[in-house]
Amino acid sequence: MHDKGTIFNIQRFSTSDGPGIRTVVFMKGCPLNCAWCHNPESKSVIAELFYKSELCIACGACANVCSANGHTLADGMHDFDRKKCMHCGKCAQVCYSNALEICGEERTAEDIIKTVLQDKLFYEESGGGITLSGGEPLLQFDFTLSLLKLAKKNNLHTVVETSGFSGRDLTILNNFVDLWLYDIKVFPEEEHIKNTGVSNKIIFDNLYQLDNVGAKIVLRCPIIPNINMTKKHFDNLANLANTLNNTIAIHLESYHPLGLSKAGQLGKSQTYLNEKFLEPSSLEPFADILRRKTKKEVVIL
Repeated sequence: MHDKGTIFNIQRFSTSDGPGIRTVVFMKGCPLNCAWCHNPESKSVIAELFYKSELCIACGACANVCSANGHTLADGMHDFDRKKCMHCGKCAQVCYSNALEICGEERTAEDIIKTVLQDKLFYEESGGGITLSGGEPLLQFDFTLSLLKLAKKNNLHTVVETSGFSGRDLTILNNFVDLWLYDIKVFPEEEHIKNTGVSNKIIFDNLYQLDNVGAKIVLRCPIIPNINMTKKHFDNLANLANTLNNTIAIHLESYHPLGLSKAGQLGKSQTYLNEKFLEPSSLEPFADILRRKTKKEVVIL
């Protein structure tokens, strides 16, 4: 078993990542590069540093502990050179104003499950459990398998939220997964490559493979204005759902721009620069298309 992996957050008491009250383990690393990424801190598998310049008080504590000279102080001004950063996190530990925050840590599967089990009573009462999200859990396939095995050993309901992009056999995981939240982003392969950096052929192949072995699936669909918020996209979603035997619902996720500010704090940039929240109510006409064309439950998140 692959006992160690890299995560960037554990979110307790979630109610939107599967049934009931859940603890969501966010895995670090993703093979996709979505133009609208909501969690840019999840892309790299290594630890990264958030820097919120507006909180910096230029105290110099970070410069005192940075052996790589990534932090310097001159004329009362703080300068951060990311190219020198070794991702050790020492500067974040001494930052008085919380302007610096390390994102990403290596944890053992046993340690994570121990944390998750703290809320087992809530899972039992609500029908909840553990959800593995990201990033992309399939990128750390063996670690994900270890987490799922330990979760089932402790009688936890398990959910995996995934893009489906993996060359590994997902049916191996399915033996320990109660529900898949399966992302469907864009249909035409060339558009998928343009907006995510990868082909969606393997994504659909894996989806049908899981369906063929009886996996319980919810199609999880981020809706992005000017990219996939079109009648054609929703027609394609309905057609896809109707070809799957074990899809129980279609979830529509409204775009939000929070990834833009996080990307800036990581020293990154994104190509999709829409700063407006997509009102969930604006998806109702598109949800009606799905309801007319498929018998699957349609939920706007």
